[in-house]
Amino acid sequence: MIRAGAYSAVLHYLRAAHDADNTSVSGRMCASRVHDAVFADGYIRPDGRTVHGMYLVQVKSPVESTGPWDLYTVLRTIPGDQAFRPLSKGTCKLVRPNG
Repeated sequence: MIRAGAYSAVLHYLRAAHDADNTSVSGRMCASRVHDAVFADGYIRPDGRTVHGMYLVQVKSPVESTGPWDLYTVLRTIPGDQAFRPLSKGTCKLVRPNG
């Protein structure tokens, strides 16, 4: 997941840089949704946290696996607003307490 997240972050940055024109790249990143092969629909909050769905997976047994990279069964996707701490309960000093 670390490599997948890095891929998604760099792709989102490059798309924002391409589309930024006279605006800041970070502003463009926050204004546009994160949508790629890794994260179907995410967004960047004012505190800098990227919110996206998370997968609950179960490791497959060797009998269930059909190949070297067939390791997991996705049991369900947890929506981003349930997977991450709400902005209102965050500790980022750059974001006002009222969100």
